[in-house]
This record gives sequence, structure tokens and C-alpha cells, in this order.
Amino acid sequence: MPGVRRHLLPAILALVSVSCAVIGVRVGPHEVAAAARPAPVEQPGPDAPVLSPRRVPGLLAQPIGTARLTQTLQGLAATTPPSACFFVSEGTRVLFEQGIDQPLVPASGMKLLTAAAAVDQLGADHRLRTAAVTARPPSAGIVDGDLWLVGGGDPVLGTAAWAASFDRQPQLTTSLEELADRIVEAGVREVRGGVVGDESRYDRARSVPTWPERYVADNQVGPLSALSVNDGFAEWEPEAVPFADPPAGAAKVLTELLRQRGVVVAGEPSAATAPAGASALATIESPPIGELVGHMLRESDNGTAELLVKELGRTRAGSGTTTAGVGVVVSSLRAMGLPTQGVVMRDGSGLDLGNRVTCRLLHDLLAAGDDGPVDQGLAVAGTTGTLTRRFVGTAASGRLRAKTGSLRGVASLSGFADTEGGFELTFSSIVNGVDRFGEGLPLQDALGTALVRYPDLPSLEEIGPAGYAPAA
Repeated sequence: MPGVRRHLLPAILALVSVSCAVIGVRVGPHEVAAAARPAPVEQPGPDAPVLSPRRVPGLLAQPIGTARLTQTLQGLAATTPPSACFFVSEGTRVLFEQGIDQPLVPASGMKLLTAAAAVDQLGADHRLRTAAVTARPPSAGIVDGDLWLVGGGDPVLGTAAWAASFDRQPQLTTSLEELADRIVEAGVREVRGGVVGDESRYDRARSVPTWPERYVADNQVGPLSALSVNDGFAEWEPEAVPFADPPAGAAKVLTELLRQRGVVVAGEPSAATAPAGASALATIESPPIGELVGHMLRESDNGTAELLVKELGRTRAGSGTTTAGVGVVVSSLRAMGLPTQGVVMRDGSGLDLGNRVTCRLLHDLLAAGDDGPVDQGLAVAGTTGTLTRRFVGTAASGRLRAKTGSLRGVASLSGFADTEGGFELTFSSIVNGVDRFGEGLPLQDALGTALVRYPDLPSLEEIGPAGYAPAA
């Protein structure tokens, strides 16, 4: 970089000149007397000239590394459509920014907002409870009537077979088998009615009305319900088949588990609201919200994101709806002091193409973190979650932690880069109007690699005076 070299050398010479001036000011009587002594015999000097920048500590070369990163990011940004933003910082120092206040479609980057609000409003240690209740306590092991399965919004309530069907293991799950065991341990031997699923904690909307129909048709997310077992799917191999009625489907699964354990269940599974004042036979709690958030971010779990939004609406606004929940998310972020200008939030997962978020918000949300559930929940390049197969064999593997986002025409990536130079960079990027696979992924690969190499300091040959080379 000849241009950088021309600017760097005068700066170094100026620094040396200032140092010499300071030394001159500090000369005293003893130094004057020493100056009158005979000069020592000259010894052969080093190959490098006295004012060579090779003598300057490596820290002075860091501006060149910053300039290199800026140049690389400018080149990447120049290849994107106008609907794109990038924000990179090291601590409080901004290294690169472009279009950071432009509201764009974030895809699953929206889950960062949902995660931050869930931890803030519900608490990282809070758990969601699923209960088995009866109108009257059992007598001699007999439930004289129905047994209600009351959903508490647990997004990972499921069976062992469901958990084992995922490629990446272990899968975060609240075991329905364990709840069945607890019902048996409570002394239940017969249910003269049937198992009835209760989803009354939230509304009965199975999806977000503004989603394209293909999301449901392609099973990108199961039917939403406060009582959702196995993500709302009755079957998943060889093809996914959702429950037509999620609470009744959950009741059917529990009925089968109880019968496998020797419990006689006379009636057929159904769905209804449990009577007021019903007595709890057994309960089971979800993993803590902090773990649910980590799972949601790492695996980009759409169903978990949507149910957490409904829980926020139920808990903080008194209505278990998506509309109430997204309002809580935005107000929570605003109360945290985050820049919510331009934000449009239609859902919690980022599936909705009407969502709008800025790079400034995503960046500042991450920068405000304290190594909590959001930070720890990010996928690691080449190692975990949605980045397991990304950046493999590159400098970014193991060093990049980020939330991915991908929809038709959308590619986003935001997180942290632990650089080879020992820095931690915070970054956010959203690009709209691109082929997410043909253009979006290569762009993100180049971005991640450039970040982890920061400050990518030049070699001594690059910063030395033109034409200078050490002796052989």
C-alpha cells in the first residue's frame, strides 16, 4: 500500500523528532559534562536506517490494519444493492458503518429482538409450566371424569422420539414422558373420562396472518398453540404432518403414554378449557428462559420465537397474542435505551416480510450485552447451530459467533468476531434484494473472514521505506 506508506513514514519521523525535542529539553549539567567526554568507538550498526519504521512498535502499524479492513468492507458493500447496511465496531470505536439507520427486512435477525425482550421481561431463570389437572382429586387411583392437560406455552414440550429426530444433538426438550411418569407416581391408575388439551393461555391463531401461505405449507413452522407437543407435528418422518388441532393432538400423545404405563383411559382425547379451581395432579417445567432463548437463536427455531412473543403478550399486556407480544418487545427495547426508530415488528421469528430493523439496533443490542443468554446463545462458526456447516476450514471457524437470517431476497448476519489480533468486534449486516444463496452466503463468508483477521497488520517489508531491504 504505497499511499499508506507515504503517510505513515512522515508520522513516524514526526514522532521521533518530538522524542528528540523532549530529550533536549531535559538535558542538565551532568549530561553536558558527559557530552565533553571522548566519543566511544563506533560499533557496526544495524542494517535498518535509524529512522526506519521497522524500529516503531507494532501498535503504530495498527492504523494500516484498520484501513485495510475498511477498504475490504467498502469493497464488499460496493457489491450489494442499495438496500443494505453494515456496522462494525471494536469497543466504543466504530471501524465501519454504512446505511446503519436504514430499516430493512432482517429475516431471522429479528429473533435477537425477541430474545433480548424475553430475558429482560420474563427473566433468564423463569420457566413455563405444563400441568395435568382434574376437577376433583382422584380417589383410590381413579380419576372420576376427565384429566386436563393445561398448556403453559412451553415451546419444547415433546417426546423422546421427536427429540431424537433432529440432526444436531442433544435437542432441548421438556419430556412429556416424564410428565406421564409423574401422573402415575401421583397414584393414578384409571381415568374414567378422557385426556383433554387446554390451550387457553394464548389465542388460537395457528400462524401470523401476514405470513405467506407457503410457510405453513412447507412446514417452516408448526401450528402455534399454548399447548404444543412436538412443535405441533403428529408425524415428522418421512414427511411432516401437523396436528389439525394441536391441543387435542397433545392430549392424544399423553393418552398413549399413559396407556403404555398401564393407566386405563376410557375416553378419547379432545380439547377444551379446564374448569376453574381444578386440582393439579402433576406438573413439569420447561428449561429456563435463558436456555430457551439460546436454543432459539442457535437453531433459529421459529416456533419458539413465536410462542415467546405470545408469552410476553400474556404476561406483560394481558393478552396472549402476537400483536400484544411484539408491542411488548419494542417497548422493552426502547426502555433499555436501544434505538428503535424505524422498527416494524410483525412477528417474533422474522418470517414476516413486513418486518423492518436497522443495523444500528442489532449492533447496539449486541454491544449492550453482558455475556448473558443472548451472547451465549449465538451459533459458533463451523461448530454449532445454523453455523455448523458454515466457515468450516476458514479463519472464522470457532472465532465467529452470530445470528443468521435468510429469506427470499434477504441475507443477514450479526454477532461477534474474536479476531486473530486479540480483539472482539461487534458487527451487524443486513442485505435485501439478493439471492440469499448465490450472493448472500458468499458475501457473509467474505465478511466473517475479514473481521476475524483484524487488524491484519502489514509485514515489515510493507511498511518499510520503498526500496529498502535488509542485508542478506
